Amino acid sequence: MTKARWRAATAARLPFDDSPQYLCRSQKMRLPWGDTEVLLQALTHWGERALDELEGMFAFAFYEASTKRVLLARDPVGIKPLYVATSDRRVVFASEVRAVLASKLVSDEWSPAGIAGFLMYGAPQDPLTVHRGIRSFPCGAYQWLKIDESSGRLQSDPPRRFWRFPAVDRGMSESTAVEQTRATLEASVNSHLAADVKAGFFLSAGIDSSAIAVLASRSMGRIATYTVGFESTSMASEAAAAAETARGIGAEHTEIVLRKESIRGWWGGWLNSADRPSIDGLNTYIISGAVQEAGAKVAFSGLGADELFGGYANFRRVHRLSPLLRASALIPAAGRQAMARRLTPLFPRRYRDRIMSLSVNSGRPLDMAIELKRFMAPDALATLGMDAACLGLTPDYLPAEVNDYFDDVGNDPFRAVSRVETYLYMGNTLLRDSDTTSMAHGVELRVPFVGRPVLEEIGRIPGHLHVGRKTEVKHILRSSLAGVLPDHVLCRPKTGFTLPVGDWMFGELRESCEAAVAALEHVPFLRQAPVQKLWRSFVAERQRTYWMKPMLLVALGNYVANARAGFGSLPIAVVDRVDR
Repeated sequence: MTKARWRAATAARLPFDDSPQYLCRSQKMRLPWGDTEVLLQALTHWGERALDELEGMFAFAFYEASTKRVLLARDPVGIKPLYVATSDRRVVFASEVRAVLASKLVSDEWSPAGIAGFLMYGAPQDPLTVHRGIRSFPCGAYQWLKIDESSGRLQSDPPRRFWRFPAVDRGMSESTAVEQTRATLEASVNSHLAADVKAGFFLSAGIDSSAIAVLASRSMGRIATYTVGFESTSMASEAAAAAETARGIGAEHTEIVLRKESIRGWWGGWLNSADRPSIDGLNTYIISGAVQEAGAKVAFSGLGADELFGGYANFRRVHRLSPLLRASALIPAAGRQAMARRLTPLFPRRYRDRIMSLSVNSGRPLDMAIELKRFMAPDALATLGMDAACLGLTPDYLPAEVNDYFDDVGNDPFRAVSRVETYLYMGNTLLRDSDTTSMAHGVELRVPFVGRPVLEEIGRIPGHLHVGRKTEVKHILRSSLAGVLPDHVLCRPKTGFTLPVGDWMFGELRESCEAAVAALEHVPFLRQAPVQKLWRSFVAERQRTYWMKPMLLVALGNYVANARAGFGSLPIAVVDRVDR
């Protein structure tokens, strides 16, 4: 539901009021006009000013007939994707890269900069994609486009931001932060519940999805929850703890157990549904399939809480290490590197490259937060044939446009990590993959933690309040949910909703993975000898290698193979275009 629905109704004098025939029926909001109709009314009356009134997820194109212009816009942090390809006389836009390519109006040429960003961070970094001619439209922004009638050329101004995180309220008390967080979360969950189809709730053992499920059950009564379990000797499944939470709220609970014999099918379906290379999304693909099979068309996820409330280890790492690195900056770089070389043998092998790179880091919270998100060292990418400077990227292999998202972080460690996790990880990886993998099963995924009111309310909380006196993970969130969630959830250490992908890659899926890596020979600027050497090093040291690193090569190779095959019979979204 959007504020624009009500305000546009007033402006247009549509028949909206608070009478019973327009409001609740069986605790579900039912109105005579849908979101699209209201959005059209709002944009017709207010133009781009309507964006200030919208809440929810959206990516749209609006044709203004009176001026023959098209407005493109995307929600504040990019829940919904939007891809654009422009030339002097044409603009093509769609919600999927595959749809843009299917138009046959855009070249499928590979982008070295986009692929470099993928290999460094696990997903192409906005506004780049792995195709040179296609860009991802920036989140929280809008742009007007028009074809000049006399010249036939495309006219447009650069995209403009209509939304940013608010300024921090430095005078806010912890009690106020906790109280407002709880009230905002309750309101956000309730506003997301409106649906005339069956809804399902993703449920892990953690606090985030549990909070959504518990708050929803208070409004809806009995809900349906879904958890993925698996057979593994190297990782513990969260299924038992999730089932305990489901029993506590009286949910209709379904557990999907991944057997070794079914992994290949899920794996192939996930990779073939990918609209771009990414190392994430398998768990969402699997659980969305289960939700769809159960007849649900809407699903709820706890995505976003870690980024806003400090759920990742990098929040603590930057908080502790940043002062030390800033102090060590007084030592010449050569001296710091020499010290790091002496210290690295004391650490596990997989951390040694990171220690060397941190030794020359500025110690600024933002620089550290970005450094800790990188999967590869810059010299490793240069060896593969991709040098940041030659590609027009920053030394961190990021497009210069991302600096606009970080201009207000200052020296606040919490705010710096939260912005990096929100835009570089959640925006470019989690939200994009969740949308693709859920829609592959025809399931609409809703993320109440990423609702605009939550983003704005939590954005005002000072970073030191999130850390808490005991430096517990997600202090404000946990405090706000005290008395709402059971103790076994609140007190449980964070584990994350993960699968034993590393075991499968070098076991049941080894042949598939190696075939994908072999497909990288079709990327002309990638040096094949270093690529194969990198894969062999992952295989040789797999017990000491984080599985996401070899997955970089597998995901990219699989996408390359699918793109060369024209994506086969994979589903493609509708293509929209404006040209002369």
